Amino acid sequence: MDVLMLSRLQFAFATIVHFIFVPLTLGLSVLVAIMETRYVKTGDETYKRMAKFWGKLFLINFALGIVTGITLEFQFGTNWSRYSAYVGDVFGSLLAVEATVAFFLESTFIGVWVFGWEKLSPKMHATAIWLVAGASTVSAFWILQANAWMQHPVGYVLRNGRAELTDFFAVISQDLGWSSFFHTVSAAYVLAGLFVMAVSCWHLLRGNDAAFFKKSFGLASVFALLFALVVVVQGHMHGAEVAKYQPAKLAAMESHWNTKKNAPQYIFAIPDPENERNSVEILPIPGGLSMLAYHDPNAEVKGLKDFPKADRPPVTLTFVMFRLMIGLGFFFLALLGYAWLKRGTIEQNPQFMRFLLWCLPLPYLAIQAGWAVTEVGRQPWIVYGVMRTADAVSPIAVSQAAVSLVAFFLMYALLAGLDIFLLAKFARKGPQSAPAPAGR
Repeated sequence: MDVLMLSRLQFAFATIVHFIFVPLTLGLSVLVAIMETRYVKTGDETYKRMAKFWGKLFLINFALGIVTGITLEFQFGTNWSRYSAYVGDVFGSLLAVEATVAFFLESTFIGVWVFGWEKLSPKMHATAIWLVAGASTVSAFWILQANAWMQHPVGYVLRNGRAELTDFFAVISQDLGWSSFFHTVSAAYVLAGLFVMAVSCWHLLRGNDAAFFKKSFGLASVFALLFALVVVVQGHMHGAEVAKYQPAKLAAMESHWNTKKNAPQYIFAIPDPENERNSVEILPIPGGLSMLAYHDPNAEVKGLKDFPKADRPPVTLTFVMFRLMIGLGFFFLALLGYAWLKRGTIEQNPQFMRFLLWCLPLPYLAIQAGWAVTEVGRQPWIVYGVMRTADAVSPIAVSQAAVSLVAFFLMYALLAGLDIFLLAKFARKGPQSAPAPAGR
């Protein structure tokens, strides 16, 4: 393998592992804030215990996520130095704002929240966790805006052999960036809700603290169902943005080869990129692709054959990951709808609770599939239409890239394993016992 492939594998693996931590951190921060707010409003000690228990799992995930995020960014200098030199004026400014504003705000108020339980008033303490949740979301915004610029570069000029920022507002206000932000954050909230529901089911099946975990399940089911609806609706809107700015990616997502009006969408197909066709096409929806892309069943959709082969993304992987993401999105909608209906009597449905436990890996898989569509579908460009991935890699030896790949693999595998171990350990341990009633 050459330096390019080794660097791609390293960055892909590091990103995949890092995004095990990110969505759970985003979603749990908001859920814990809601739980503590309920405690402040009602005085119900169960909500305080909930905030402490789920907050402990949030802190574990957050701490390990920081490590993977910081080392991930090192690769822009080690493995992708030509990219950093060429577009760092734009891309670097977004990462700098994320670090100096959102990350430090988040880190500061996490400390306030952890050590302020008995030192702050309940309202001030709840405000601290809301600031953490807000900062986490703002952090996601800046990172996703940086990625959106790679997907659709705006607000820059090519000058002096590099991309120079000319309009910061254009960069952070483009519709593709906002669409990506709402889609990604909503998916993270679904994952966190399902995580809380699955852990609650594990305890309910064993008869542990039934009132506590039934209340946790009910709150999380409402939260996750709401954002599962947002993911589906907003995902359709995001598809229209992809059609507008990255037509080659859209064609790969649907394995659409020939430009045509009233383009159909196939429920099942098997791409055959070598022969520029689909070997199998089953259950066409007439005009479905035109409707998805342009909200007009008669609109013309550009096919892959209209793009030079060198500019086409890997079709099969993009197509399969897109189908997987979409299928899981609708599956979650059905699963969460049923869970919401049964939330009041969930302890009477042991088979469903066991099934939901087995479903816990699926939201992680759905999010990873979505990122595969986003990143693989952009190829061969690292900055769409501006810089090819092959031109962005550092001028280093194959041996250097191979050693760093092995080092990153071992480190990230260790951190992922540690996260799973600690989350499982403290999730099984359960919350602290409820305080004894006064007078006893």
